[in-house]
Amino acid sequence: MMMPRVRVQHSVEVPDLLRLSRYRKYPELGPKVLFFSGGTALNGLSRELKNFTHNSIHLVTPFDSGGSSAELRRAFNMPAIGDLRARLMALADETILGHPEITQLFNHRLSREGRAKSLRHELEQLAAGKSALMKDVSSPMRSVIRNHLGYFLEAMPADFDLRGASIGNLILTGGYLNQNQDIDPILFLFSRLVNVQGTVRAIVNDTAHLGAVLRDGQEILGQHRLTGKEVAPLDSPIARLFLSSDAQRRRDVCPKLGKKNRKLIESADLICFPPGSYYSSLRANLLPHGVGCAVANNPNPKVYVPNLAQDPEQAGHSFSELLDGLIDALRHDGGGHQPDGKWLDFVLVDRKNGSYPKGLSRQHLARKGVELIDLPLISKTSAPYYDNELLVHALLSLA
Repeated sequence: MMMPRVRVQHSVEVPDLLRLSRYRKYPELGPKVLFFSGGTALNGLSRELKNFTHNSIHLVTPFDSGGSSAELRRAFNMPAIGDLRARLMALADETILGHPEITQLFNHRLSREGRAKSLRHELEQLAAGKSALMKDVSSPMRSVIRNHLGYFLEAMPADFDLRGASIGNLILTGGYLNQNQDIDPILFLFSRLVNVQGTVRAIVNDTAHLGAVLRDGQEILGQHRLTGKEVAPLDSPIARLFLSSDAQRRRDVCPKLGKKNRKLIESADLICFPPGSYYSSLRANLLPHGVGCAVANNPNPKVYVPNLAQDPEQAGHSFSELLDGLIDALRHDGGGHQPDGKWLDFVLVDRKNGSYPKGLSRQHLARKGVELIDLPLISKTSAPYYDNELLVHALLSLA
């Protein structure tokens, strides 16, 4: 028998100190707060978040094309796993019940200056269990890690560039290859091994590449070419995004949201569109077919926390354009007949201490059916960025 779902509205204090106290005392019973994210912007917040809830959900973009992920994608035509690995480590159990030796191993990188022969030898020593990094790793984790590293070594192309490679990325890649190129089982396995206090999943298990059409008509293919970090910032604002099945030439593709992720979105106690690279981290997560529908089907609060520091991807856009773009992206997938308030309930800002793009107004938000929540989110020690503790307190008070 299907149980009815109803939406109950009530007033809350932000921050709600009583609720936060209860969450801190019993984090295993904390709310399911879902984040659409990527990159490293949310890793600090995630470490704070696990003090209050072990049930947060992190849907991460697998479309990264920069850093060591680029070499792995080139060699194996696979989803990007660097951001997934970083989020797993941010949410790993750091108490005496956790496994700090695994975190240390996963965060270790090979030298950027080493020669190919010596780097391969270092990796072989790890796979053989002879490296100092493996000495404190106990079974069965030791055996699992050695097996996946061995599998990676067998599959590694002769011209693979190991300089600066993340050991965690190589371990996950070995598992991915060993699991018939399915990222979900290996993420689940290592989540259990290091007791990840939350759920981390790729938005789709797909090898697509992110691209953008700029306002002046240029087409840019490759996530790393959009961020303004590894290459020069774009000289024209981004107009729209697309996904391509080919890294060299645009071949449009629209992967479908899986059943498990759809259920996670629909059942979350709060959906957060968090700070981070606006297009390559946030909006990229909304491209797969079914994301907008799943958001619309969730009756619980949805909150947008806009960027503070200047994001190169936002250049040339007003705040109202960024807000409207977020809502339009969800509506495009979820059905145009839904009211604006179906996609977003709140925008969370600190206008006293923060700097936002021009165009942030209560009037525009009201026309969209969105409420502005303006409260202290930036501390003296965190400025010019959000204070992770203050932001977590505000989000959990809304859940």
